[in-house]
Amino acid sequence: MYRYDQYDQSIVEARVEEFRDQTKRRLAGALTEDQFKPIRLMNGLYLQLHAYMLRVAVPYGTLSARQMRMLAHIARKYDRDYGHFTTRQNIQYNWIKLEDAPDILAELATVEMHAIQTSGNCIRNISSDQYAGVAAEEVADPRPWAELLRQWSSFHPEFTYLPRKFKICVIATQEDRAAMRLHDIGIELVKRDDVVGARIFAGGGMGRTPMVAPEIKDFVAEDDLISYVEACLRVYNRYGRRDNKYKARVKILIHALGADEYRRQVEEEFAAIKQLALDPPKAELDRIRSYFADPAYETGLSEEIDRSDPAFALWVDQNVKSHKQAGYAIVNISLKPTGGIPGDASSAQIDLIADLAERYSLDELRVTHAQNIVLPYVKKADLHTVWQALDNVGLAEANLDLISDIIACPGLDYCSLANARSIPVAQKIAERFADPARQRDLGELKLKISGCINACGHHHAGHIGILGVDRRGKENFQLLLGGSGAEDASLGSITGPGFDEDGVVDAIEKVTDIYVRERIEGERFLDTYRRLGMKPFKDALYG
Repeated sequence: MYRYDQYDQSIVEARVEEFRDQTKRRLAGALTEDQFKPIRLMNGLYLQLHAYMLRVAVPYGTLSARQMRMLAHIARKYDRDYGHFTTRQNIQYNWIKLEDAPDILAELATVEMHAIQTSGNCIRNISSDQYAGVAAEEVADPRPWAELLRQWSSFHPEFTYLPRKFKICVIATQEDRAAMRLHDIGIELVKRDDVVGARIFAGGGMGRTPMVAPEIKDFVAEDDLISYVEACLRVYNRYGRRDNKYKARVKILIHALGADEYRRQVEEEFAAIKQLALDPPKAELDRIRSYFADPAYETGLSEEIDRSDPAFALWVDQNVKSHKQAGYAIVNISLKPTGGIPGDASSAQIDLIADLAERYSLDELRVTHAQNIVLPYVKKADLHTVWQALDNVGLAEANLDLISDIIACPGLDYCSLANARSIPVAQKIAERFADPARQRDLGELKLKISGCINACGHHHAGHIGILGVDRRGKENFQLLLGGSGAEDASLGSITGPGFDEDGVVDAIEKVTDIYVRERIEGERFLDTYRRLGMKPFKDALYG
């Protein structure tokens, strides 16, 4: 893991004290809410329906046990005993008092954490693959690249006030577990002639105008990465719209210009930037890489897993993935228990996960794009012990990538922008499909729910997506089919008129019934939908 140096620590501590003074001025009435709003947003503090919400940055989703325990402590001391893990691999607290915010940030700083640039029109938390460094098929570990981008983008003087927020993702496998092409810039590490470089995609995103990012450059050399990304940002910062926030994202600019013209302008800007020698020396990336060197794996470990306990065997089959190192496994911890709130974890659960990371995962864990947690370094011999500990606190749901592994935003229960509730719908769907055998029979089926068009639940990219809207003062839920955030990225299509809360659960059951009836052997739900098209599903829904 990357560790702060004296510069990182001093910057974060200085920002905490600056924000403490600004908060005091706001509480004393010396700053109006309009004056304070841009300040608090740049420190990750939102004002929502019932209280302030604080979003804490987890760069590329990676945490130590010590940091995880701090997150549990904050949940107990300052919130209502839980935290909500997000699709950007961060954590949010929904019940924060303004007067406590500086103290929370000060406590985070003691474990090398902060909330800087988790909001505002700036470059947000750099996200990555939760299996980074342990996936056998990856070209290179993407985390050093993500860390380099984090350092470059923090307090970047040109990009602190962009036309709109900006999200960057780095992966290093053809299998995309991080929705890379639905980011403003997506970076896929690739190898050409045994040299590692990057494919660059730009202009992806969710919201009112969802788009899958086109490829902008097929290969950028390691030495040119920062300059090339800087060129992409400069073109956007120069021409992105600032008169209409709904048309301010880079995807709108690229759509308006066309990918070819945006590419031409980026290349022109890149040529000029290279003259400025902005890219760090190779020694700097090598320095960062040293923090992500492979741990001292034990060798000669057994590959055997005792599957005599049926519940444990089911969990291994669904939630445990192969590791590049013999004798080790990647453990996925589902934060989607039946009837629970997707992405939520209590302080006791967070503490337990921290303990497991320290004892069984070389003191490291990851937050995933799908709002779950990963232990990346578990010995196969320890899997049963880890499973038992998770089962004791309700975290052993064997549902990774199944219909109940739902991505959902907080919706109208918390968010001032939402039109409808997401949480109750997610809970009802999980309960309707609670039978583990039924879930496994349906197979990979990614369901995503948003409580408004801002699409924080990524409904456009769900195999089945649900969008909550306000229909003449009542909550109404549109159903979408055919989306994907993976390497086969696509956007879902609306089936037709929406449903009420119970009706949308019934609609999902009808859709899955059609899939079971029409699928051919080996087809996922998404494959069947793409083969058949919308018609049979629409006929079943609307007669």
